[in-house]
Amino acid sequence: MKLPISLIVITLNEEKNIERCLRSAPFASDILVLDSGSQDRTLEIAKRLGARTLQEPWRGYARQKIRATALARNDWVLSLDADEALSEAAKTEILSLFKNIEQNPDELNNVDAFSFPRRANYLGRWMLHGGMYPDRQTRLYNRARAQWIESSVHEKIEAKHVRALHGDILHWPFATLSDQIETIDRYSGLRAGELAKSGAKYSPVKLIRKTIVKFFEAYVLKRGFQDGQEGLIAAMVSAFATFLRWAKLRELQITGNSSSSQNGTKD
Repeated sequence: MKLPISLIVITLNEEKNIERCLRSAPFASDILVLDSGSQDRTLEIAKRLGARTLQEPWRGYARQKIRATALARNDWVLSLDADEALSEAAKTEILSLFKNIEQNPDELNNVDAFSFPRRANYLGRWMLHGGMYPDRQTRLYNRARAQWIESSVHEKIEAKHVRALHGDILHWPFATLSDQIETIDRYSGLRAGELAKSGAKYSPVKLIRKTIVKFFEAYVLKRGFQDGQEGLIAAMVSAFATFLRWAKLRELQITGNSSSSQNGTKD
């Protein structure tokens, strides 16, 4: 059953992920892959699966998704990152939702977008604690009544009336720990810049306190310990990300330059 939904995905060298992503939304009557210069088989795979594909220069996360939304053929848009996929429960929920719309066309008059819990696969384990779940993401939206909002780190959809759904978006954020560390290095400079703009000042006390508090929050308060050794590793890496952010604020205030810059399509 095809629905009046456009699936949009922005990509850069995602041949390992794109098929899983696109196959997870078989109900989409329109699929658009907006690529920013892949050198692998991303576009070949997407075309084989029936997607429209375009290559355009990288604009940044929000602007790339704004562009993809504008190119969609339906007003209802489902935005997934290439390393995400809908769970069976989420697919069933969307199908049921739009089946009800056919019977009652006015049902969506008071809703602009839908959010989903997002579950991450971390080192082979589906994480349920430590602040990693439910990690709600607004991803199905009416483009006439919702819009992407840009920030230096994470883009998001802004909509007035958002309804929470229950089926998960599944997420494979990092292929390896090295991949995660590279991402932390990239984003920590951006977050340090945000701290500087907000007027935050570095101090060694803040560096130590915030790093320790972040670990305690993730591992104890948010029960990361219940996710076994993966929960411990995730909490330690999260604390390291906080440490690096404040260390880079110190670097920024001394040199006036951040050592990181944003690029790519990894979220």
